[in-house]
Order: sequence, then C-alpha cells, then structure tokens
Amino acid sequence: MILDSGADDRLDRAFMALADPVRRGIIARLSRGPATVNELAEPFQITKQAVSKHIQVLEQAGLVTRTRDAQRRPVHLAAAQLEALTAWIDRYRLIHEQQFRALDALLANDRGTHAAASDTATGADTRSGADTGSAQEETGS
Repeated sequence: MILDSGADDRLDRAFMALADPVRRGIIARLSRGPATVNELAEPFQITKQAVSKHIQVLEQAGLVTRTRDAQRRPVHLAAAQLEALTAWIDRYRLIHEQQFRALDALLANDRGTHAAASDTATGADTRSGADTGSAQEETGS
C-alpha cells in the first residue's frame, strides 16, 4: 500500500486548523461569501491581528485563500479543500454504516431464530399439556 504523505500532511493541517472554535467560526462566516479581516473580526472579542493569524493558519491548511481587489484583500473559502475533507470523512462513515447494517442484520436474524425457537417450545408445551389432559380423561382420573 502506497501512502501519500502529502495528503496526510494536508489532512493534519486542515483538522488542526479546524480544532479552534474561532477558525471554525471564520469558516462558517466565509461559507456565506468572501469577507475582509475587519468583517471576520466583528463577532469575536479578539484583535484584528489575532484574526489575521487565524486566517494565516487556515490559509496554510489550504482552507481559505486571499485575493487582492484594489485596496481590499478579501478572504475566500477554499471549497475544494473542504470537499476533500468531507470525502475523507464520508469514506469512513460509509464503512461504519455498512458494518452497522451487517450487525443489524445479524441481530435481526438472531432475534428471529430465538423467536422461532420460543414458539416451538411454547407449542410443544401446549401439546404436551393437551396430551396430558387427554390421557387423564382416558384413564378416568
């Protein structure tokens, strides 16, 4: 199996970047459209310089990009990188869902087997009770 260490590094940087609630808030805001550092700093009780550092971390992780628009330097969400993270997560989610479906089927089959065995045992008890009653009637007891 060949491992892509570059892909692993990108995943590590992205997940480490998303571990911080401020950076997740920035990503959430950018999901609505590009924004400047000033606009991104508004909801947080931190300095614009701190927000800039958070943006740098997100940029290094490949989650955001910056462009120049005259005097403005808007920050944009890098949707392709987020999609790559989602695809990575989905791959493992699907594996686990398949395992849970197999477990559900096994448990349902097991319940069905136990229910059938229980019905058989109940039927045998009923028949033996009926047989006992018939035998008692025949003997005149």
